[in-house]
Amino acid sequence: MGRVRVGTSRAAEDALAVLGQQIRMARASRGMTADELAGIAGISRTTLNSIERGSAATSIGTVFNVATIVGVPLFGVDDPSELIALRRRGEERLALLPARVDRPRRDDGDGLDF
Repeated sequence: MGRVRVGTSRAAEDALAVLGQQIRMARASRGMTADELAGIAGISRTTLNSIERGSAATSIGTVFNVATIVGVPLFGVDDPSELIALRRRGEERLALLPARVDRPRRDDGDGLDF
């Protein structure tokens, strides 16, 4: 079974386009060809072209990996140790949240909850 195209919001499309542009500019500023970057990242040139065009079809892990290789800051963080600290803070905050969120049950007085 092939991939199913998932619709993206305008904001997501804009974010993908900006990240793709940043990756392409960083690659060019480092004097790297698309073939070189694709080889380092272990992806095809077609996949790299999709990333640089802002396609939503590429996995986010692959996009982030390519961004990291060319030095594009993720989440506005330049230093990898800062990104680790952000991750840990997020994990700590998530640990304080309930394991799941349930909707309150509605009771119409008939004895049946739904």
